Amino acid sequence: MKTLLLFNFFGPEMLVVFFAILLLFGGKKIPELMRGLGKGISEFNRARSAVEHELKEGMKEEERKKAIPKAGEEDV
Repeated sequence: MKTLLLFNFFGPEMLVVFFAILLLFGGKKIPELMRGLGKGISEFNRARSAVEHELKEGMKEEERKKAIPKAGEEDV
């Protein structure tokens, strides 16, 4: 069974796609589009990193709570 070939572009297909983008948006608009795409990707990576950091901190906090015995509890 073949996987989804939607993003399986090589050689000639990439040239056709690039040429179509060039015709649709023009040479002056492409750098602006790429800049916007880059900003979007960097924002996504920052948000992903923040969520990852939050999850790790939450896990560490839970481990600390388990490691510290509550007042009145003693090992027998």
